Amino acid sequence: MEFLSNLFYFILVLGILVLVHEFGHFIAARLVGMRAEVFSIGMGPRLFGYHKRLGFTFGSVPKDFEYDDNTEYRVSILPIGGYVKIAGMIDESMDKDFINQEPQPWEFRSKKSWQKFLVLVAGVVMNFVLAVVIFGGIAFFQGQTLLKTTTIGAVAPGSLAEEIGFKPDDKIIKINYEDIGSWNEAIEYLTFKQMGKVKQIIVLRNNQQITLNGDGKKIIRAIADKKPLGLEPYGIRVVLQMVETLKPAGQAGLKKNDTIISLNETKIFGPAQFSSLIRENKQKEIVLKYKRLDSIYTVSLVPNEDGKIGVMLGGAVVGKTERITFNIFEAAYIGFNESINSIFLFFNSMGQIFNGNLSVKESVGGPIMIAQQASQQAELGVTSFLNFIALLSVTLAIINILPLPALDGGHLVFIVIEAILKREIKPKVKIAIQQSGIVLLLLLMAFVIYNDITR
Repeated sequence: MEFLSNLFYFILVLGILVLVHEFGHFIAARLVGMRAEVFSIGMGPRLFGYHKRLGFTFGSVPKDFEYDDNTEYRVSILPIGGYVKIAGMIDESMDKDFINQEPQPWEFRSKKSWQKFLVLVAGVVMNFVLAVVIFGGIAFFQGQTLLKTTTIGAVAPGSLAEEIGFKPDDKIIKINYEDIGSWNEAIEYLTFKQMGKVKQIIVLRNNQQITLNGDGKKIIRAIADKKPLGLEPYGIRVVLQMVETLKPAGQAGLKKNDTIISLNETKIFGPAQFSSLIRENKQKEIVLKYKRLDSIYTVSLVPNEDGKIGVMLGGAVVGKTERITFNIFEAAYIGFNESINSIFLFFNSMGQIFNGNLSVKESVGGPIMIAQQASQQAELGVTSFLNFIALLSVTLAIINILPLPALDGGHLVFIVIEAILKREIKPKVKIAIQQSGIVLLLLLMAFVIYNDITR
């Protein structure tokens, strides 16, 4: 069942991203008078499709079929991408039948350099626009909720937060000289702002300001390893989202929507703290105090050998919050800004990999990782799923614009060289370079799939 869920969301995410990207190429080609012969969702042999003269048909089209000025829209057998076949362009299809014929006015090769450039960058632009729309749409429809506290409720023992020197009741004042006004800002500045750099943190402790230093490299490694920092704010309570009947929690009588108050008299402020304390007490009796409706209960139970009690945890905000709403223009600005930040995040992450702060194994993912992440984000809700699509759309745009053969950026290199030389590069040279690029991409795909499997 998990495999089917992962496969479904992988196809859905890839389908959206490819459709948007290829639509960019398609609409730009049509605008400058190029013929887009085929618009395919999926790669490989044709399953079915529609052309104005053929109608709706299954299987491949006749080999000598003349597409004329009408596009054939098709679905192909492999759901791993898509393409737009533009007349007179040497692309991944390696169609070279037109090479020995006179260039036609509707072909890619007969157009001006700026028109070719427009068609090639249109896919990347559309992926960026998709990210802006998603980020902006989320801001417009949901606004932003800030947890208006910077006071630490709990620090997990043995965590990175404890190593940095945080203590319960510390109030975070500044991080790298920036004033911190909410828990949202505190986490953002600790993690992704100035990624990998030392974090100078000023906290208020017993009415005195104390300076702490966080190792930015260790923070990045913790994020990559999916380890929590170990900080919980005031204003959060742990709510049980699911309880397994035959596990310790279920056997002890805990139920969905119960709110955890304390564990062995230690007040609970958040899921990470609660999970850490459970793991510390595996196969030891613990005492939980919890709230159900308006009543308080106490129960004893023993976590299993894995340090689990059979619950899914959620957080409920009980502290002071501030909800911010945005008009359409503010939301559009936020969408654009978040998309730009995603670009910086991508290159910053690449920099951390080259610096050795992040491992290739944990940081570089392929289709298996994308499928798993897509399914997980979908389970967290529509907003998380849409955010994932937006981030992936930005990543796809960046990768496609790289000056590598078989990518949009590789085609752009040809256009620039031809504009300088004022003549077309020989088709045989283009085909050879394209073929080498495809081989490199296949090798890269094999590597990331192997990386996914071993991880």
